[in-house]
Amino acid sequence: MTISRLNARRLAVSVALVVSFVQAAPADDILIANAKSQPESLTVAPGGVLIVGSASSPFVYKVRPGSTTAEKFIDASTEGPGTFFFGMLADASSNTLWRCQLTPVPNTTPPQRHTALRSFDLTTGAPKIRWNLPGDSNVCNDFTIGPDKALYITDTIPGRIFRLSAGASTAELYLEHPTLRGVDGITFLDGVLYVNNVIFNRLYRIPVDATGKPGIPVDIWIDQPIKGPDGMRAANGKLILAENGSGKISALTVDGDKASVTVLKDGLDTPTGVEPAGNTIWIAERGAGKAVSIPMPK
Repeated sequence: MTISRLNARRLAVSVALVVSFVQAAPADDILIANAKSQPESLTVAPGGVLIVGSASSPFVYKVRPGSTTAEKFIDASTEGPGTFFFGMLADASSNTLWRCQLTPVPNTTPPQRHTALRSFDLTTGAPKIRWNLPGDSNVCNDFTIGPDKALYITDTIPGRIFRLSAGASTAELYLEHPTLRGVDGITFLDGVLYVNNVIFNRLYRIPVDATGKPGIPVDIWIDQPIKGPDGMRAANGKLILAENGSGKISALTVDGDKASVTVLKDGLDTPTGVEPAGNTIWIAERGAGKAVSIPMPK
């Protein structure tokens, strides 16, 4: 082999390695459409595809692994003026994307919204289920999948949790209580259901009796103030929490009815959603129009 051919081969190998690295490396600061796209929530689909909703437009975006470009995935512009999205959740077991869709009611004072729980094919974006939340005004905000494979849904105003059984198309009221007015993030940790309250800056445990009936939410004492608790997920035995009022992402270690806070990231512009994925925590930085990532704590 000549020296020129050898050098060419080495160059080709080097380029291939660089390309491979770029494709495998996660992008950690991604502008979603523009700085005003207001990504409220995000989720990660199989293969590392990032799916991000918009609270200022009728679009859901996806970002392929290694890319920094957000592509339109779902278009709900025919749903009515002002339609936007809150919660996003990928369920790989059923190849389903769950999302909360909100549409303002025209000419209402105070402002009202009609909201719907919707599901789509995680691969193609084809629509599946649509369930409209009951009442003249409501706020479908977020959801989680329980150990029973049911979907648990928060309705921030008036303050309710709904439960959609696996395979069902209509949800049922699971719990309504005055302390839930402002309920936002929801997740299971070690089989126990936790919710937060974005209005009153609280964290609650939802107790369940022997028959599976939920009881009055139990206030969890937190060792330092949280401000604007929003999206919340469980990972590595902790609650991972976005604080939209303080610009922080925190890890909460729960011990009975107490919790200690460890700040993982601060200085963010209105973080509203979190999604643990392997060694990474993805963050919806709504105020900056971005999806950003930080390492998962040990």
